Amino acid sequence: MTWQYNEEYFKGDMEKGRLQSFSDGVIAIIITIMVLELKKPSGDNIAALKPLIPVLTSYVLSFIYIGIYWNNHHHMFYAITMVNGKVLWANLHLLFWLSLIPFVTGWVGENHFTTIPVALYGVILFMSAVAWTILSRALIKQHGKSSLIATAFGKDIKGAMSLIIYATAIVVSFINPLVSLGLYVVVAIMWFVPDRRIEKLL
Repeated sequence: MTWQYNEEYFKGDMEKGRLQSFSDGVIAIIITIMVLELKKPSGDNIAALKPLIPVLTSYVLSFIYIGIYWNNHHHMFYAITMVNGKVLWANLHLLFWLSLIPFVTGWVGENHFTTIPVALYGVILFMSAVAWTILSRALIKQHGKSSLIATAFGKDIKGAMSLIIYATAIVVSFINPLVSLGLYVVVAIMWFVPDRRIEKLL
């Protein structure tokens, strides 16, 4: 049996599908880890939940962030037709930073939103946003400036605003960590509604 090079096999939808499946699996594991790290209340009444409020709050915020990335990742890859090696590594880079969210989520919650944990939480969110930008640019470069994904992303003003808010929140966390937490919530609200640019173009 003679092996033949098939360009479409290496550049077509098969890689795209594998990348999406792998990413979905990693994101599912991230959410599972966060759930497993939640501790049970020590009592059987409402008062027993009070000490866990910071933990639950950080969990809910992180769950929303992971959901936002999963949702927009789905939309992004719906707008492309192929992937290459650079895209694969850019996607792994994004998943790396997302995989650290359970760690900082637990640290923030258990320490009741103190300065260093909140600052590190912001660093992880900032780097996740940077990784998302790198991934989107890699896809745009591969598909061309006139492609659907390039048209949909445009100047990506919302992405730039998110990075600025994250950077601000990291600095502010050394003054008032709760204000930083509020800024993280603001970014989450900005992205809570799925990015409709691709849907509008389609």
